[in-house]
Amino acid sequence: MMTIPVEFQPIDAANSTHIQEVVNLWNMACGEELAISPRFVTYNLRPSPGGDQAACLAWHEGRPVGFVSTSYLNDPTVAAPHSGWIDAIAVAPDAQRNGIGTALLQWAEAWHHQKGTQIMTVGASLRPFVPGVPEELNSVGFFERHGYGGKPELAIREWDVAANLATYTPPRTVREIDGLVRPAQPRDYEAILAFLQREFPDRWRYEFEQSVAEGTRIADFMVLWTERGVDGCCMLTFEDSHHPIERFYPYRLPRPWGQLGSIGVSEDRRGQGFGAALLDAGLRRLHNNGVNGCVIDWTNLLDFYGKFGFTPYRSYLILSKPLEPKP
Repeated sequence: MMTIPVEFQPIDAANSTHIQEVVNLWNMACGEELAISPRFVTYNLRPSPGGDQAACLAWHEGRPVGFVSTSYLNDPTVAAPHSGWIDAIAVAPDAQRNGIGTALLQWAEAWHHQKGTQIMTVGASLRPFVPGVPEELNSVGFFERHGYGGKPELAIREWDVAANLATYTPPRTVREIDGLVRPAQPRDYEAILAFLQREFPDRWRYEFEQSVAEGTRIADFMVLWTERGVDGCCMLTFEDSHHPIERFYPYRLPRPWGQLGSIGVSEDRRGQGFGAALLDAGLRRLHNNGVNGCVIDWTNLLDFYGKFGFTPYRSYLILSKPLEPKP
């Protein structure tokens, strides 16, 4: 492998030229089925509250040939202490195998050394471009050569699953429950937050608070009410939602597109049909609003979602490695 010199330029998320360069590089490297848009990149290149983010373009002979975006969080209520992520990394196809990807990865890891990051993960960040390394890109080997995923517990396989909801009908697994599922209303915010603090106090709680604060419609959540209050909720994405639908890469599916997840019910309600009722209500709402192609992202519950007509759509490997302290 050759090594060619590159210069690093910090990416300014407010610079439309920088945003377009990121779009161009990613789309050239990853192809039409994983294409991103300027709206997608602008949304993702923001530091999450309590964390920090950095991104740079790699230039060679007057043109950008690659980029990396990386982020950090030190909030043990959300993720493992001193967690860091490679949000996205891409090199132009005609510039690959010249050491550019390695240089970008080293740039990101050097930034994390300054932060005190202890565990690095490719994908799965708070604003993920992808949940992990898309297996269809055949790039897992690159990360393995740099120490990622060296042990089984550091290489986790997840899937997106998908279905066409045009003819959706509830499966037999859905039964009547002693509860009600409906779209959330503004007055439900505190009750949903209390449910998440009790049952999913880390990432899902954090993402609910941040997404609503940034402008996500509260009605994009479905809530399961029982005699004791909120016992479950799930999030829906429509084509006009605040967070871009293209973050779920639905391009092989028939439009209009939709997405469902995260979804969860109280621990002591599981195995009693409450989760199936919540999922069914969310899918029926998407269907009734004209959604055809639907993605449920970042899951390993293939059998559960399979009962609702969902089949594997895309697979990922979430690769991690401990980051040694800087000498």
